[in-house]
Amino acid sequence: MRVIIVKKKTLIILAAAIIILAAVIVIACVSCRPETNAPTMSFESVEEYELNVLSGKSRELPVYYVDSEDKVVALTIDAAWEDDKTAFILDTLKRYEIKATFFLCGVWVKAYPDQVKAIHDAGHEIGNHSLTHPHMNKLDAAGVQAELTKLDDEIEAIIGKRCTLFRAPFGEYNDTVILAAREAGYEVVQWNIDTIDWKEARSVETILSTVYSKLSPGSIILSHNNGYRIKDYLPSLIEHALEQGYRFVTVSELLLDGETEIDNNGMQKLKAA
Repeated sequence: MRVIIVKKKTLIILAAAIIILAAVIVIACVSCRPETNAPTMSFESVEEYELNVLSGKSRELPVYYVDSEDKVVALTIDAAWEDDKTAFILDTLKRYEIKATFFLCGVWVKAYPDQVKAIHDAGHEIGNHSLTHPHMNKLDAAGVQAELTKLDDEIEAIIGKRCTLFRAPFGEYNDTVILAAREAGYEVVQWNIDTIDWKEARSVETILSTVYSKLSPGSIILSHNNGYRIKDYLPSLIEHALEQGYRFVTVSELLLDGETEIDNNGMQKLKAA
């Protein structure tokens, strides 16, 4: 029998080659994953989701966008921290005669009650963005509802009405969050176009290119009242949409009436008769 002798140096080289090859495969798989507007999950919800799939249970989803034949879109603005650009945003919306939906966090509401009233008095819609901006997936149903109802108590004291919409901080949610919010009377709303304007390095050109390429009837656009470039991109975004024949409405106006369902991509649509 022929004996093959493999030197230690050769084994080391082979092992290194295998490790490098495995790393390349992993990187390729991650980088080639297609970009999508479909719902994303945090690691905390993966196990729950897998169990639901195995048991045949559908995962609860918020509204990411709406099935619409009309060229209507909703501009949404999250406010959780600073306030230095809110006046500009309100002036811009007034100049173009459009309405938006502002999702307000409790910290912001407490710090800027006059701005909360200004948003409401200008005819814009106010949505609930939680009292303390927590990771909602870590809360039980009672904790989720406490975050929403306590904030609405503060909002109602300022504008005389409560919210009907909720957007989870960080865009995080699981079945508990969705079901608890709906049980408390809120529709849960995400977005299908993200400006990612909270990133300082993100240019105006990149933001506008992202919005323009994804704009479609029923879209929900996410911006932030303290977005780094919002003073530069917001007028152009609005003008482009209007030139393309789109009309801006609030989220509540965008949502469909009647018996609806949300498909696996987060699209709200009417149930088939």
